[in-house]
Amino acid sequence: MPLYLVTVATRTAVSQTLYLLDGPELTPVVVSQLVEQLLHDPVVQQAHWQMLTDDQPPTDPFLPTTDALVVEVAYRPGVTDSEGESVIEGARRLGVRGLTHARALRRYVLPPETDPVQAAAELAIEVVHTTIAYRTGQATTARAAFYAMLVAEPAPTRPVVANIPLCTADDDELLNISQQGVLALDLAEMRAIQRYFAGQGRDPTDGELETIAQTWSEHCSHKTFKARVRYEQPPETLPVNADLHPMLARLASGQMEIDSLIRTFLMRATEQVLAKRHDEWVLSAFVDNAGIVAFGPNYEVSYKVETHNHPSALEPFGGANTGVGGVIRDVLGVSARPIANIDVLCFGMPDAPPPPPGVLHPRRVASGVVAGVRDYGNKLGIPTVGGAVLFDPGYTANPLVYCGTVGIAPRGLHPRNVRPGDIIVVMGGRTGRDGIHGATFSSIELTHTTAVEVGSAVQIGDPITEKKMLDVLLQARDARLYSALTDCGAGGLSSAIGEMGAELGAEVHLERVPCKYAGLQPWEIWLSEAQERMVLAVPPDRLVALLTLCVAEDVEATPIGRFTNDGRLRVYYHDLAVVDLEMAFLHEGRPQRMLEARWEPSPALTRSPQLDHVQPEAALLALLAHPSIASKERIIRTYDHEVGGGTVIKPLVGAALAGPSDGAVLQPLPDNPAGLALGFGICPHYGQHDPYWMALAAIDEALRNVVAVGGDPDQTAILDNFCWGDPKQPDRMAGLVRAAAACYDGAVAFGTPFISGKDSLNNEYRDADGRRIAIPPTLLISAMAYVHDVRQCVTMDLKQAGDVIYLLGATRIEFAGSHLAAVGMIEDGGALPQVDLATARATFRALHRAIRAGLVRACHDLSEGGLAVAAAEMAIAGELGLQLNLDTIDLDPIAALFSESPSRFLLEVDPAQTAALEAVLDGLPLVRLGVVTTTPVVQITQHNRQLIELPVTRLREVWQHGLDAISVKDEEL
Repeated sequence: MPLYLVTVATRTAVSQTLYLLDGPELTPVVVSQLVEQLLHDPVVQQAHWQMLTDDQPPTDPFLPTTDALVVEVAYRPGVTDSEGESVIEGARRLGVRGLTHARALRRYVLPPETDPVQAAAELAIEVVHTTIAYRTGQATTARAAFYAMLVAEPAPTRPVVANIPLCTADDDELLNISQQGVLALDLAEMRAIQRYFAGQGRDPTDGELETIAQTWSEHCSHKTFKARVRYEQPPETLPVNADLHPMLARLASGQMEIDSLIRTFLMRATEQVLAKRHDEWVLSAFVDNAGIVAFGPNYEVSYKVETHNHPSALEPFGGANTGVGGVIRDVLGVSARPIANIDVLCFGMPDAPPPPPGVLHPRRVASGVVAGVRDYGNKLGIPTVGGAVLFDPGYTANPLVYCGTVGIAPRGLHPRNVRPGDIIVVMGGRTGRDGIHGATFSSIELTHTTAVEVGSAVQIGDPITEKKMLDVLLQARDARLYSALTDCGAGGLSSAIGEMGAELGAEVHLERVPCKYAGLQPWEIWLSEAQERMVLAVPPDRLVALLTLCVAEDVEATPIGRFTNDGRLRVYYHDLAVVDLEMAFLHEGRPQRMLEARWEPSPALTRSPQLDHVQPEAALLALLAHPSIASKERIIRTYDHEVGGGTVIKPLVGAALAGPSDGAVLQPLPDNPAGLALGFGICPHYGQHDPYWMALAAIDEALRNVVAVGGDPDQTAILDNFCWGDPKQPDRMAGLVRAAAACYDGAVAFGTPFISGKDSLNNEYRDADGRRIAIPPTLLISAMAYVHDVRQCVTMDLKQAGDVIYLLGATRIEFAGSHLAAVGMIEDGGALPQVDLATARATFRALHRAIRAGLVRACHDLSEGGLAVAAAEMAIAGELGLQLNLDTIDLDPIAALFSESPSRFLLEVDPAQTAALEAVLDGLPLVRLGVVTTTPVVQITQHNRQLIELPVTRLREVWQHGLDAISVKDEEL
């Protein structure tokens, strides 16, 4: 077949787009039609095309005639090329049916002195891209071969089901099989599999071993959180309030044996909280793809937050892109319509030196991740309404990418009743080699070697396919065309069908699965994690209606098997038996892990912070410039956070729409003033000292966020997402135990149930010298609160000169893990911020009453950087000034300004409402600090000493430009 090369360029672009087209019916006339009607915009672009033949090498007029280095980048064969696939779809809609392949490439024309190896490394991601570099006028033969390789059909392969010699293997051989196959199974697990198949009198097939590995993976089975843990620590010398901190008191005794962190701490906390309620507000917790709570009598809202860390470390755009797509499918998996996305991102420092081999620079990771989040949410028309971006050297090799989605659905329309005889239907995208071993790959530490070897673990998303599938599923839900559904995520069909049929059994025929290309082995079809797929259980009498709906919406849906009642998972490829396993062994046969946890208190906590040398103004400017505190406007503006018209409080607020909102508020139903507030707590700096107090601070911060904008603390549900190092290391495991114990204490004390959670462990990197580098212990708490009336919500920006400013909450000298230490103003140490659970809950409830009563004009929680940073942010957002006096705070001025004590707020109040406010907040730590001024200057004094006097314009300049303002460039974000 002839191969055509199309080049599209604009007059100002630094790069060009190339398309490779081939197919049996392509002719010059057809290619010309595609170029004119589909592949370029003649108003702003130029296009050139040619047929590539042996006697006509590739040329085009857009290459310079002078010497230059040209680098062309394409996705590797087998990796999803969404742009190329869209060309095939566009051609089909134009009536062109014979286009077999369409591949999209990017061409970069660089100065002749550019190093081609370095250029390729900077322009491409090794695990998903392939490149060619050449000088203008040269390498025509190599280019032709490169293009031919990109569109070549995979060599025909004979489907094979291999048997793995497991039954006679010794321990070393068992571990080698696990390691070579990237199965992430330990010796006890491999021995359990060996015993099972010895009892069956045979060795496992490749499909069976892969199925067990993904089902037992950390990602899918949460075996660390379900392990039995022996915890030890030195006995506490200080008394612990067992009424408010019951789990901390048990840990403080010095020894504790825990049978499952998730059951002992997280699920138990939710059960106890719900037992005290007298309503049916929480509808589903820890059992569905997402947590579900009631939203009025007729609706329910769902919420799920996932991580996509390892893939984002390898290919930032694709990793984040598919992370967003996957969590959206989690909400679809509970039959809900997605209405909002969130993202919380953790990167290495943007001014970091060159990273170790195999690690992308944090600036490159950050720009790719942000682009991936933006691409998926914007194309689906789902607003990205909130989140956070943090920077710390500990995330250089292992970025964290938290993606979340909120959905809404009519009550009672999500079915969960798979029945024998139901047809198994796979819907959405086609299956390819991308994503294989994703579940097991995320269960091991990241090294350069594993990154290259398991490049197939990275997937590339296709949001348009998911949008069409979303539309079909909501119609199918309303028509009651399925009896259950789930997303096809980690483990692919293996996980989705295995979990749906766990209580029944299933029979699957893989030859019916639509594939992107030929050449996939049966086990690859079964395990592929190719994106944009859902699996449905469909009653036979509704199958035709479902398939008819899919045809009408141009969504591919294929019956591939049925659910049975024999308790076995049977998978075939024509006459080959790929899998034949008992469901009971698959889901219950994994041996429980026994893990050791040993905690040693941080010696830094015994150090007293030296504050006398800190200059307040310099400290405030340094804090505002820190990338974790500085404005994220450059990122937020790239997201569509208003599509759908339901975002009441947006990520940016204030006079110039530039202030950092504490939380987002949604109005899901246009004819109902009730809303949802979303907030987040994440304090990794504290976790390096004590994850217990870090976790409590994260819960406190998430609740502060939602309460500050008008959320009801008594109708707030929370989600946990743990990102940790290797749990087999006793110190890491001890920190995980302490964080989980704090989740119990915090949830019970605040009355906030956990409705969903996820863990991402083994976030460690082994560098070229074999040293282990772990991320900071990181827990994200996501809060979703009911808002009785969105018209009563408040934002953080100053509103009116003459208003009174109050500080609500107690300030203590707490600087361990503080941002003042992070910017180098003090040595890290001293006391950790500790949540007073009783006072915090009373504070949140009283503040909520004050906001609902209309007594608060503006509210901002105090978090990173303490009071001074919060005051500066309010002034920046409102373009007004502040005159504050700290005489009533009986502390060292630096502690009063920069301590990060939790449970605190700055309130702006109309002078006429001060008496009413003080009455509502009576008995709580409340001090009157000062007033809002017309002159845009932040002035803070204590005992007649001027601590800070800075114009708001200067504060805004530093805050908006971050590191740029102190001569450190960050050009990619």
